[in-house]
Amino acid sequence: MLCSAAIHPGLFTVKHNFKKENNMALILKLIAGIVLGILCGLYAPNALTQLLLTFKALFGQLLFFVIPLLILFFITSGIAALPRNSGKLLSKTLAIAYGSTIAAGTLAFIVASIVVPMLTTSASAAPSATGVSLTPFIEMNIPPVFSVMTALTLAFVFGLGIAATQAQQLKQVSDQGRDVIQLVLSKVIIPLLPLYIAGVFAQMAAAGTVFGTLKTFGVVLVLAIVLHWAWIITLYVIAGIKAGRSPFSLIKNMLPAYFTALGTMSSAATIPVSLQATKANGVKPHVADFTVPLCATIHLSGSTITIVSCAVAVMAMQNNLEIPSLFTMLPFILMLGVVMLAAPGVPGGAVMSAVGLLGSMLGFGEAAVALMIALYMAQDSFGTACNVTGDGAIAVLVDKAD
Repeated sequence: MLCSAAIHPGLFTVKHNFKKENNMALILKLIAGIVLGILCGLYAPNALTQLLLTFKALFGQLLFFVIPLLILFFITSGIAALPRNSGKLLSKTLAIAYGSTIAAGTLAFIVASIVVPMLTTSASAAPSATGVSLTPFIEMNIPPVFSVMTALTLAFVFGLGIAATQAQQLKQVSDQGRDVIQLVLSKVIIPLLPLYIAGVFAQMAAAGTVFGTLKTFGVVLVLAIVLHWAWIITLYVIAGIKAGRSPFSLIKNMLPAYFTALGTMSSAATIPVSLQATKANGVKPHVADFTVPLCATIHLSGSTITIVSCAVAVMAMQNNLEIPSLFTMLPFILMLGVVMLAAPGVPGGAVMSAVGLLGSMLGFGEAAVALMIALYMAQDSFGTACNVTGDGAIAVLVDKAD
């Protein structure tokens, strides 16, 4: 599939407007969900707020049940579909893209762990004197089939095994499983997210903690965008040194791809523009045709910056969570670069892939995960634009190492 993308970039243009409209509508619905939740928590009868909390609790169980299945099928399918017979070029691209993703996440953690606690404290998550603690009418436990780490291990065993043995039947099973989970995401999980977020904010509003949370939202969104551009500039300084060219000239040529990604909110949909911009930077056509479509799937530095920054903010807001040390956080960042390898082509796919790690490695509960989803979705397009723009720098580096 990735090789086909390299040959036929126009294939990604057909659904641009449809995807853009869907993503924009989702963002507006999420904002509406936040507003609805706050109004319900502040002014509605407690019974109505509890009804929202009941939906939130049940939806949360479904979400955590689906996540290990998402990791298993998407990563298995993604590894099995990696291009073959291009070992040298593939290994260089994978190494540089993964290194960029991990370094970006590390930078984001260092900066966020310093800046965020200065602007918000865990006290903002403490209920006010006038707040009330409400519970759902019904609670149900739906345990996942297996843990996130089991799913990840299985994905690598089967993904690498399918790639090595060319087991077409197993590949078909993984692809069909991926399609089923993507259908659940696109038809159930994503459409119901606004109500889930509404339940989270209704609970915070009733407890009297919502306004401190909203303040932190604004701080984190600005911080994430600043870090995106810091990383873009870093990548192009390195690429410029390697290529003997001005990094700002290289960035200027990639700006059409950046702004296209802001509009389409999709790395895949931006591939035609990214290819044109990358070739304008002097990258050999065969290198650009290989690296740009591949990096649209595997290079997620912008998404990693956002997830790590948002995770730090949520930990600062939650009384039961503490910001860990860099050495404690590094395994999470390393795993994050892996679980997002085949993030589904739906809005917020990266953060959905990361939900399991947030719970298993950082101790995030349902409320913390819901805040993460809301924070991430609010700036999904900026993270995507950072990913796409960085792809051009990786193409330059691979080209000069070829």
